[in-house]
Amino acid sequence: QVQLVESGGGLVQPGESLRLSCVASGITFSAYIMGWYRQAPGKQRELVAQIISGRNTNYADSVKGRSAISRDNAKNTMYLEMNSLKPEDTAVYYCNAKIRISDIRPYWGQGTQVTVSS
Repeated sequence: QVQLVESGGGLVQPGESLRLSCVASGITFSAYIMGWYRQAPGKQRELVAQIISGRNTNYADSVKGRSAISRDNAKNTMYLEMNSLKPEDTAVYYCNAKIRISDIRPYWGQGTQVTVSS
């Protein structure tokens, strides 16, 4: 069974930071493109950041420069550090795994809620 489990979400104030984690099981982790998506109420799910390996990453313009995606293949874990959080970052954040960019049947986690509010 394939499982992606997110953690690290919560309630934070604007300007603070969070580190999200996604632990994968049931897949050959190093063979997968990993990514973080988020979805706010009434909005489409959108890509936040994606990582193949090392510097092979990309970010949404809205988080570029204040976020860092990374992965530890030995731990089957992907991370997303978000700094200078804004209320607009409030969403459910989902872990995603694709065997390739064009994979139309990726795996998804159940999500972790991030709420940025004062």
